[in-house]
Amino acid sequence: MQWSFKNELARKFVHLLSLFILLVYFFMADIFNPDIALVILVFVLITFLELEYLRLELGSKIPILRGFWKHLRRKKEEKALGSEIFFLVGAILVLAVFDTRVAVAAILMTTFGDMAAALIGRRFGKNYLSYPEDTAWEGILAEFFVNILIGIIVFFIYSGTSFLNIDYWIIILVMATTATVVETFAGKIDDNLLIPVFSGFNGQIALFLLGLL
Repeated sequence: MQWSFKNELARKFVHLLSLFILLVYFFMADIFNPDIALVILVFVLITFLELEYLRLELGSKIPILRGFWKHLRRKKEEKALGSEIFFLVGAILVLAVFDTRVAVAAILMTTFGDMAAALIGRRFGKNYLSYPEDTAWEGILAEFFVNILIGIIVFFIYSGTSFLNIDYWIIILVMATTATVVETFAGKIDDNLLIPVFSGFNGQIALFLLGLL
C-alpha cells in the first residue's frame, strides 16, 4: 500500500495519545505519587507489548486489531515493534529521570514536532535534502518552530517564568534543535525513542550548567 498524506495524518492523530499519557501521569501523581504514576505507565507499556505479541507472534487473530494495524503501520513496522512502544519507553524514561518541565517538553516535541515535520513536509515540501532524500526543508523548519513554541508554553507560560529569562531561552533552543536534528537524521532507530531521550538529556544538562537545578 502506498503511503499517502491521509495515512500520515491518521498515524499522527494516534500520536496525540501522548497527551493521554501525560494526563494519566499527572492525574495519578496528584492522587498518589510520581512513583505510582510511573508504575501505571509501565502497565500501559506492558499492555501494548502484549498486543504486539499478538500481532507479531500470533498473527493477530482479533479482526478489529488487524484492521487498526493495517492502516496505521508503515512497511518497516509490519514485522517489527510499532512506534508506540518506543514512544512509551521514551516517555517513561524521561519522566522518571529528568526535570518534569524538561520531560514534558521532550514528550510534546516528540509528538507535535514530528507531526509538523511529517505533515507539512509531505503536503508542502518542495525543497529536499540530498540526505535523507525524502526530507523537505519545509518540514524541518515547521518542526523547529513548533518545538520552539512548545518550549515557550512549557518553560514560560505554564511555569510562569518571565520571557526575559535568557537561561530558559537557551534551554528551549537546545531542546528544539536537538529534537529537530534527531528527527531529521534518525533512520534505523525509532525517533519516538531517540527524540525524547536526546532532547530531554540535553535539556537536563543545560539546566544543570545554567544552575537551574
